Formats: sequence, structure tokens, C-alpha cells
Amino acid sequence: MNIKLWNTTIDLLLIIKPIVYIVIGIVCYQVIKKIVTKATSSKRILKAAQKQRIHTLQTLLLNIIKYLVVIFVLLAVLSVFGINVKSILAGLGIGTAIIGLAFQDLAKDLIAGFSIITEGEYEIGDTIEVEGFMGEVVFIGLRTTRIRNFKGATKIIANHYMDNVINYSNNNSLAVVDVSIAYECKESLIEETFEKLFKKLNGHMEFATKDLELWGVNDLGDSGVVYRVVVETVPMKQFVTERFLRKEIKKAFDAAGIKIPYTQIEVHNGK
Repeated sequence: MNIKLWNTTIDLLLIIKPIVYIVIGIVCYQVIKKIVTKATSSKRILKAAQKQRIHTLQTLLLNIIKYLVVIFVLLAVLSVFGINVKSILAGLGIGTAIIGLAFQDLAKDLIAGFSIITEGEYEIGDTIEVEGFMGEVVFIGLRTTRIRNFKGATKIIANHYMDNVINYSNNNSLAVVDVSIAYECKESLIEETFEKLFKKLNGHMEFATKDLELWGVNDLGDSGVVYRVVVETVPMKQFVTERFLRKEIKKAFDAAGIKIPYTQIEVHNGK
């Protein structure tokens, strides 16, 4: 009778223990999931790119945790049925080593992608340059990054090659316009014209973050004196600002009668 009771108890344990381990695994995962979700959620995150980066990181962490919980629960259940877990772990170690050697580049990409996402080296919408290719970041994954240039061409780069990146979006840019003016033009008229133009434009330029500055004579060219005008802009808006400034400077010079010299060739007919 005692033997039958003992066998019945053992049978019940073989049924109950796996269920208990599975329940414990589910509870642990849900608790950890709540902790990770709370830790990676912040009301201070405003940019869409930052939200996407945090969401990617959150998904990655939860997937890793889920797989680890499943592995531990599976090993615990197998041990209940008398299976030698140590031999399985040893086999997994050898298998992992073989897989690691076969997929070294993939592992490098995943590690680099994780680093890019967590450290925020660049974000979606940033303008970066890598391997001589400059463009806007349109996608950041755990394995690859996609960059699209102004012509619409998209370059897909493995993350472990994203080690020498120039990010043009971290700081404000500087719009620089060099203007050549005829030597015979009076300096007082030039400075007065620039002053009037700056008063008109300051505070009304879409991408400027500071007032316009006249840095003075930058070069003495073959046909004219080169003056330099600069203004600080939001990141990567210096080119559109430079085009706008050239147009406004040309209009101001025309109104003031200031000549912008152009190359001329004198031909002498010798006798």
C-alpha cells in the first residue's frame, strides 16, 4: 500500500512540477516585462526617432528575456523527468561555438546595432556620412542601417561597418557666402548696403539661429574684392540659406548700384 502511495506521489510530482515551473516562468517573464517596459518608457522622449529607438531596444530586450526564460523552464522540466541536463548544456555550448564561428559577421552586426541604438550615435532623420556616402538615415535595424542621399539613392550598410561615421545633425551648421565686388566700389557704400540688408533679413530667415555677420574682406581676387557673409543655421539647412542669401544680396547690390565683377578678356590688336 505504501509502495502504491509512493508511486502515486511520484506520478503526481512528475505532472505538477513541470506545471509549476511553467507557471513560475510565465510569472517571471511578465514581471520582468513590466519592469523593462516601465524603465524604457519616458514622457521626456519627444522625437519620433527616439521613440523608435527605445521601442527597438525594448523589443530586443524582451525577446532575449523570453528566450532565456523558455530555455531555463525547458531545462528544469527535463530535469524532472531524469534527463541529464549537464550533457545538454555541454552540447549546447559546443553547438553555440560552431554557430558563432559560422555567423561571425551576423553576430558583429547585431552587437553593433545594439550599440548604435543604445548609445544614440545617430537617429532616423539625421544626415550622416559613411564610406564617402552622405545622406539621411531612413532606417536603423539591429543588422543594417539605410541611408538615402538627395538624389534618392539608398545605401544599405551592415552595422559593423558603421564605425567611421560623420554626423552632421548633432550641431548647428554655418551658411557661408563669398561675394566678389568690383575694386572701384567704395567701402562705405558696401558696408552700408550690407548693414541695411542685415536689418531687413535678421529675424525673418526661416532656418537662421543667429543674426547675419559680415566677416569682412576674405580675399583679393583677380577682378574684385571678396567679402564673406555668414550666419548660423539649424543642422543641414546651410545650403538652402546660402541660396537665399545670394539672391537677396544680388537684389540689394542692384538697388545700390554695386557691381559684381565678371571675367573679362582684353584683346589688343598690335600693329
